Amino acid sequence: MIGLIGKNIGMTNIFLVNGENVPCTVIKVNPCCIVQIKKKENDGYSSIQLGVDDKNIGRTNKSLFGHFKKAGLSPKKKLLEFKMNKVSDFILGNSITIDIFKEGELVNVKGISKGKGFQGVVKRHNFSGVGERTHGQHNRLRAPGSIGAGSDPSRVFKGKKMAGKMGKKSVTIKNLKILKIDPGHNILILKGSVPGNKNSYLMIQKKEWN
Repeated sequence: MIGLIGKNIGMTNIFLVNGENVPCTVIKVNPCCIVQIKKKENDGYSSIQLGVDDKNIGRTNKSLFGHFKKAGLSPKKKLLEFKMNKVSDFILGNSITIDIFKEGELVNVKGISKGKGFQGVVKRHNFSGVGERTHGQHNRLRAPGSIGAGSDPSRVFKGKKMAGKMGKKSVTIKNLKILKIDPGHNILILKGSVPGNKNSYLMIQKKEWN
């Protein structure tokens, strides 16, 4: 699936033609350069690697600088790979613009969710807690409770829902509708929300590519 790399600007709301007010996400989608083309006969699979937003040469190591130089491009801040069945139509060093999208079509958006640090079971897994709310009880209102039997099996099973790090994972939101496209400013407006913080990069994939 072909797509582009976008940057999350933030959320707002717009009115549709029928008067419905819907929440939406504004994404900045600058032209993406083709940095590398992988072919099945050489790499085992076919894909194109896209890069976006120029990066300071002084902050680019030699190996990456050579990687970009091979494509005749300046260093880029963000690189993402899009797996495809056919890559013969693409040329190394060319750019892909927001014109590949059209209003009304559905896209898949992939990004890194917001990191929430170490959280307890109530916030992380929606537990109700086991402690009493009366008689001056304050110590175990949000405790996880029992996590396993003592004698048999004498261990905690893998995958047990417990406290731990929450968020900062790869998340894909499918079938988000494109409400509006502004080619002049490279702006894409999607219905609903997307994963990640403001100014975080997103992978926006078309459902189909002909």
